[in-house]
Amino acid sequence: MRPARAKAERGREDLSRTMPIIGPTEPASLAAAEPPRLIVIVDTEEEFDWSRPLARSETSVTHVRHQDRALRIFDRFALRPSFVVDYAVATQEAGYRPLREWLVDGRCGIGAHLHPWVNPPFEEEISARNSYPGNLPEPLERAKLARLTEAIAANFQYQPTVYRAGRYGIGPATSAILGDLGYEIDTSIAPRTDFGGDGGPDFGAFDADPFWFGPAGRLLEVPLSAGWVGRLSRCGSVLQPPLMSRTGLRWHLPGIFARLGLFERIRLTPEGIVFAELKRLTDAMLARGRRIFCLSFHSPSLVPGHTPYVRNEGELQQFLKRIEQYCEYFFGERGGAASTPQEIRTLLTETASSSPRRTEGALAQ
Repeated sequence: MRPARAKAERGREDLSRTMPIIGPTEPASLAAAEPPRLIVIVDTEEEFDWSRPLARSETSVTHVRHQDRALRIFDRFALRPSFVVDYAVATQEAGYRPLREWLVDGRCGIGAHLHPWVNPPFEEEISARNSYPGNLPEPLERAKLARLTEAIAANFQYQPTVYRAGRYGIGPATSAILGDLGYEIDTSIAPRTDFGGDGGPDFGAFDADPFWFGPAGRLLEVPLSAGWVGRLSRCGSVLQPPLMSRTGLRWHLPGIFARLGLFERIRLTPEGIVFAELKRLTDAMLARGRRIFCLSFHSPSLVPGHTPYVRNEGELQQFLKRIEQYCEYFFGERGGAASTPQEIRTLLTETASSSPRRTEGALAQ
């Protein structure tokens, strides 16, 4: 083995041992001959004021019926989004009824999204740290997700197998809980992002590659599509901390580095990201051999005034246009294929069964 490769392998093994959030992992990748695949995950949740402290009383879900604004775009490309729903959506008719109709029509899938502060049992104090489900005591995290899973099964007549933790807040106990409750896919990792400022997980060492983890390695992680782009992207672990520091932000260093084409962190989302950035991220990921892409957004963004990303009708139209532009680019110019998380898992399972299983950890830089 060449020295550089050996060093990279040792780095991945060392990294896997320092990741109590996930534990041991095993890489999952599609064959190079496969077309790039796109899935859509929608964090489907109550309407709340993102600038104010969290409250158990904010549970309105009137916006859910307007998800067809994006669904009509996805229908054109035979793309079935997965609506990962929280307790407020799963237990109120205004939330689950329209989604259930689209599910029955085969236009979408349904998963689970745990917002602890609106999901019983209510035993914890409301705080920033406790808004990350993985920070809760294991019995409480388990009880909340069990209640949510039961509500989805009852009101959708559907057993969810896809999970995304609220605020991406997975923790050391999450994988065992997911396995016990019948989940097969997690989508909670936000690569190259550190939520440690208010007690959340640090995903700074993770990239966007899927991997197997959890009990017997049967859970599939499909991270958000996010990463470093630019001529200095290989130096991201060194550059990102100072650029995102108070001093870096005060001097607008992230914007300066991005405009110079040197370095930027981009997420695959229409929220606060323009089409040129979505395209730039995708081109960079494809150039690195990535074949699986995850487009994500929050359901309240489809009604003006509920999120910082869509405050008026004009911004809503731009939001929808970005989704449409990206789909046209991905399925047209890039020859991509529409998928669901379950289809991705099936493809990766088939790929894994035809090649030797690895035993060492795998969190690629």
